[in-house]
Amino acid sequence: MVASTSESDSINAISDMVILAFFFLLRPGEYTANTSDTEPFRLEDVRVRSGGIYLDIENCSFAELDSADFVTLIFTTQKNGVKGEVIGHGRSAHYLCCPVGAVIRRIKHLRTHNAPLNTPLSMFFDSEKSKWRPVLPRDITTTLRQAVTFIGPQSLGFLPKDIEARSLRAGGAMALLCGNVDKEKIQLLGRWRSDAMLRYLHVQAQPFMFKFAELMVNNGDFTLLPNTQVPQLA
Repeated sequence: MVASTSESDSINAISDMVILAFFFLLRPGEYTANTSDTEPFRLEDVRVRSGGIYLDIENCSFAELDSADFVTLIFTTQKNGVKGEVIGHGRSAHYLCCPVGAVIRRIKHLRTHNAPLNTPLSMFFDSEKSKWRPVLPRDITTTLRQAVTFIGPQSLGFLPKDIEARSLRAGGAMALLCGNVDKEKIQLLGRWRSDAMLRYLHVQAQPFMFKFAELMVNNGDFTLLPNTQVPQLA
């Protein structure tokens, strides 16, 4: 968790965008400066709520931002999103890996450096170089591959070369599946318009399959109704 203590504007921005991409199931073009057919979410696309009251993110105090318990992203020009549609998240209960915390940190950073409301959340002011810089897809990919190397491919089941910026969308969807969230709800959050989203829900995920054998043994003792044909699968 380097970002929790890092003074690097770059590391902090990359870490926050990784978190947002994972929780909101974002495409690279929605959370990085990526030339694609979609647009990144901007500061003006964010809504922050505290105790049922939406805050004025331009003028509220940082203490009020810290009290937030819910954040939303509003779709404007993003792919497969209905204009004005909203997706939101509450706090994750993790001190760092939290969508609310990541949004608040981005708001604070952008406000501290007087960024206008149309600034993408993926932009950050590099204090060392005294200039604005965007988080790029290659920044995300490099960071994720470094994390895989550090944790160990043997523990994760895949190699650094197997992961890239777009993998966060798949990872978030699979985390929801392993948490027993209905695939229809995952499809809504990810804005998949077809069953193509099922490609992201890998049955190879160990937590998802771990109990399958036990369930099949415990529930495989059944009888058919009289005159019923034995089921056949192609």
